[in-house]
Amino acid sequence: MDSVTWAIEEGLVFLDGMLGRAVYFPWVLLGVGCFFTIYLGFPQVRYFKRAWGVLLGRHTRPDAEGDTTHLQALSTALSGTVGTGNIGGVAFAIFLGGPAALFWMWATAFVGMTTKFVEVTISHKYRVKDDNGEIAGGPMYFMERGLNMKWLAVFFAAATVLSTLGSGNMPQSNNMAEGLNASFDIPTWASGLVLATLLGLVIIGGIKRIARVATAIVPVMGILYAIGAFAVLATNYHEVGPAFLAVIQDAFTGSAAAGGFLGATFAYAFNRGVNRGLFSNEAGQGSAPIAHASARADEPVSEGLVSILEPFLDTLVICTLTGIVILASGAWKDKFDNEFDTFDTQFLMGVYTDTDTGDVANLHAYLNGVDADTVTLDGIAYNVSAVERATGTLEVADGRLLDGVVTVLHKRSVAEEVRLFAANGEPFSGTVEVEEGVLATQGVTLRGKSLVHSVRLTSEAFKRSFFGDYGQYAVTLGLVLFAFSTAVAWSYYGDRAITYLFGTRWITPYRALYVIAFFLATVLDTSLVWLVSAVTLALMALPNLLGIVLLAREMKSTVREYWASQ
Repeated sequence: MDSVTWAIEEGLVFLDGMLGRAVYFPWVLLGVGCFFTIYLGFPQVRYFKRAWGVLLGRHTRPDAEGDTTHLQALSTALSGTVGTGNIGGVAFAIFLGGPAALFWMWATAFVGMTTKFVEVTISHKYRVKDDNGEIAGGPMYFMERGLNMKWLAVFFAAATVLSTLGSGNMPQSNNMAEGLNASFDIPTWASGLVLATLLGLVIIGGIKRIARVATAIVPVMGILYAIGAFAVLATNYHEVGPAFLAVIQDAFTGSAAAGGFLGATFAYAFNRGVNRGLFSNEAGQGSAPIAHASARADEPVSEGLVSILEPFLDTLVICTLTGIVILASGAWKDKFDNEFDTFDTQFLMGVYTDTDTGDVANLHAYLNGVDADTVTLDGIAYNVSAVERATGTLEVADGRLLDGVVTVLHKRSVAEEVRLFAANGEPFSGTVEVEEGVLATQGVTLRGKSLVHSVRLTSEAFKRSFFGDYGQYAVTLGLVLFAFSTAVAWSYYGDRAITYLFGTRWITPYRALYVIAFFLATVLDTSLVWLVSAVTLALMALPNLLGIVLLAREMKSTVREYWASQ
């Protein structure tokens, strides 16, 4: 890995530690949702039935101002949220935090239903028309027009542009390309080129074409994915109950080590679950209000009601399906053949195994950042010592490291059957240099067995049904539809942010950049792409959450006026 790439990764890790991975972030996200849930009297429960009625057009005039119907607006917003977060994101959360992470995704979704209701209602209230006569809305407009905080609006709009690339674009194309490569052996660059071309053809048509495509794709992808998921659950029906039980039991204790999974503390599972929950349903991020602002509605609250359904469908239904499939199948704690990504690989001094409880305790503390002399696993306290990253020269013979010197961690697990290969594909012999746990020698790749995450984990879980290996195709095809529709929706969010910042003349250059980034992400490291998305996601969420809290009293009066008029 060259020094520039390493510096970029270190910078992103630092920013993620200050933002999405910081201790305060999940508490702020859940805190705002809990505040509005109580302040508005549990609207996600009281207004749930009404939301379905509005969606079906029972409470809105057909000639109301707007560019899309309620259903099209919801489909566009759902296509922006139902994507790799539901397939790869859930798997990534469980990979990091174990079953407990799914519980905190649920919690994020429940309070997120209220957060979404608030941000969509306020954004719809302050929407405007752009130079082309199309509706433009989103948090940047209520920040400027409702709060008179132009600087915050500009910051949010700029963060939105970055997030469209880092959150709505790159993870989608990267996971699509990886999924197609794993299932059909299609080179990532080839699938990226084809899909980028299709993306360009769709987004050039603007919100009306985007809404039509989203409305067509969303139901199909949901049905296809559900068939594959229920096949796994039916095959592993005896593990479904224990999977739900593990999610609930581990919620406030963290998840214990199991198989190749080295365990996760409560803090780690909580943080990763909330973070991935936000990536999945985007409640509080401020993205979906941009799509909902285009809906034809006389009352802002009516579109806010529709948005309540979004986290429900996205996380409480689809993400739960994915999570229980992964847990019930057992794939989350099993090791598979891998070509090791440099970003996910560490060399440690000494020999550790995941079958020795003392070693597991040490590695558990190391991976979860536990700064204590003891850790408790399965009710037993273990003394732990510092785990050191290896630095120096390592001997390799016929592709195998000299025994008894180092341990290789890959994807947070003890790697097995590790082999090193030269650039020509032959087993490597000689010496390699390792610096602070990172392989510094160029042209050498590692392969072996380790845990997997993201789309690969979900694909492995879907194979464990009566469909066998064919089950992975439900994931692959579902992923292509999910992720492509997400990228399409997020291009519109970028359009609106660019329009706010620079005017409509910059939309075409932005779309060109968006398509190029979509292609380039197909050849990047998956973990690096997820890291970029985590940073950009938090940059949007924090100013948006601040804005809706400052408008809390106005939100309550707006809701009161709506019901008084009904």
